[in-house]
Amino acid sequence: MEEKIKRTQGLISISPMLVFLAVYTSSSIIAGDFYAASIIVSFLIACLYSVFIVKKRSIESRFGILAKGAAKEDIMTMVLIFILAGAFAATAKQMGAIEATVDLTLSFMPIKMMLCGLFIAACFVSLSIGTSVGTIAALTPIACGIAEKTGQNLPLLVAVIVGGAYFGDNLSFISDTTIMATKTQGCKLKDKFRYNLKIALPAAVITLGLYLIAGTEVVGEEINRDINYLLIIPYIYILVAAICGLNVMLLLSSGTVLAGAMGLLTNKLSLTEWSSAMNNGIMGMGELIIVTLLAGGMIEVMRVNGGFDYLKTTLTSRIKSKTGAEISIAGLVILTDFCTANNTIAILTTGPLAKEISSHYKIDPRRTASILDTFSCFAQSVIPYGAQLLIASGLAHINPLEIIPYLYYPFILGVFALLYIILKHEK
Repeated sequence: MEEKIKRTQGLISISPMLVFLAVYTSSSIIAGDFYAASIIVSFLIACLYSVFIVKKRSIESRFGILAKGAAKEDIMTMVLIFILAGAFAATAKQMGAIEATVDLTLSFMPIKMMLCGLFIAACFVSLSIGTSVGTIAALTPIACGIAEKTGQNLPLLVAVIVGGAYFGDNLSFISDTTIMATKTQGCKLKDKFRYNLKIALPAAVITLGLYLIAGTEVVGEEINRDINYLLIIPYIYILVAAICGLNVMLLLSSGTVLAGAMGLLTNKLSLTEWSSAMNNGIMGMGELIIVTLLAGGMIEVMRVNGGFDYLKTTLTSRIKSKTGAEISIAGLVILTDFCTANNTIAILTTGPLAKEISSHYKIDPRRTASILDTFSCFAQSVIPYGAQLLIASGLAHINPLEIIPYLYYPFILGVFALLYIILKHEK
């Protein structure tokens, strides 16, 4: 009887997460579109529900717990980083840095290596700007043009862009998934980068090999473009400074100033256009910021109610090794991503629990952050209702299911991530 009571209390304590998943999933199914349903409204409903399951506290105290969770230092740090990341990404795009970066990559590639060139371009751009969605939106039109000019398989070319976009999303210092994973696990960006590189780099090399073989069948004339090398400087600066360990907020602030200065110097931007670009970039992060605040509050209520203790006990009751613990973390973030169709939210939701599990089994936080980020990116890349595939298929005017069979990099990444768990453990 006592065990049943504890189980009932445990289920009630984690029920806000279940309510969120149920509301979001059911509303998406009813709408027939996972992006027609509002993730903000779903989180708001779950947050209000969470307030009313707290026992023996006043209404003011219950909402105070919610507010305390949203106002935690880690949550507010994420919000500030998202604001700065939005400002930088929009400024760099407005002044033409994305197009210049792609042109530079393609200029070194003969037509037979066009698949490799597109993949490298997508990897470099996404690594620099930290967003798979932005990379796909910027490069898919170029892939469509190349497909038309060379007669190459369009779904394959689009899949090349999507795969390269996830390389950067998984590794970039300014990616929201990287920021979420490192902040929830309490480790440094550069340390998590080194751990992730052990998984992502071999997967990328094998993918390049496959594209090199496939590229031998490509025919068409060479593509020549004029390159303004000054426009590439902001991305080079971001990459080099991040690898050197510059504070992420200082990195983004200085990168935005540099990108704006290069835009003014090359007459690609006016002061008004620069200000407008930053404003649009920041506003574009609004949904993610609101969701982050609501999720932080909901997670704090669950913690106060003992939800994480219950989940930790339940999930680890049959785990006998680090391997089992890491597989549990990977499975949890994949399941959450399938339900929310958002890898950032999946990491934010499961991150605190993953930290509890890794702490219990003495798993290095850098390793846990790497597992969270990698498996969330894998899950996000193979769901046809994810924003990335929807944007790519929409721009290319093809069905997202046509792209999935050609997603070599995400599938290879998933295999290497699993091998990373099974075969490699730290003593």
